[in-house]
Amino acid sequence: MAFSNYKSISAVIQKFQIKYTQSNFMQGINFPVKDSFKEELDLLFTDGVIDNSENAICENFIYPVLKEVWKSYRNQLTLWSHETLIYDDDLSGIPDYTVTQRNPLGVIVFEKPYFLTVEAKQDKFEEGWGQCLAEMIAIQRINNNLEKDVFGIVSNGKVWQFGKLNNDVFTRNKNLYVIQDLDKLFAAVNFIFQQCGL
Repeated sequence: MAFSNYKSISAVIQKFQIKYTQSNFMQGINFPVKDSFKEELDLLFTDGVIDNSENAICENFIYPVLKEVWKSYRNQLTLWSHETLIYDDDLSGIPDYTVTQRNPLGVIVFEKPYFLTVEAKQDKFEEGWGQCLAEMIAIQRINNNLEKDVFGIVSNGKVWQFGKLNNDVFTRNKNLYVIQDLDKLFAAVNFIFQQCGL
């Protein structure tokens, strides 16, 4: 079943017998936000068509934030856009973004281990988390490592939610992050990238 067929966290939890918890596991690790990035974002909010589709959300908000933070980790990690992820018939599809360890053969090799998956949604966070959690389970199984944290993000561009999967426990971070508070958002995304690089 494609990731997009999972419409809720509850459906995924029941199908794969994953325990659900909520806590604040995120730690802010400061990351300087360039003035040019802030100005570009302000321009988009003032004059741009920014959230009329999931593609617009990806292009205007999610990818630019991920890319800015990823630049500091590009020697260790590769940021992929819309790359197919397949474990089996129940866990396959195309996450919006995936972060992998950089392959020594070159950046064009999409190979495990995977660390992070990101889904963009137009305010359908429950549906987004259904897809994202299914992707996280696929990553965990592809890696054949239940002990390693796999992270997920669901965002409508303006609000960012974070989660992690370890063994059979999915933890959803209670605090939300918003694009209007770029310092905190960048610190949160930086924390995730740092964890992925360990």
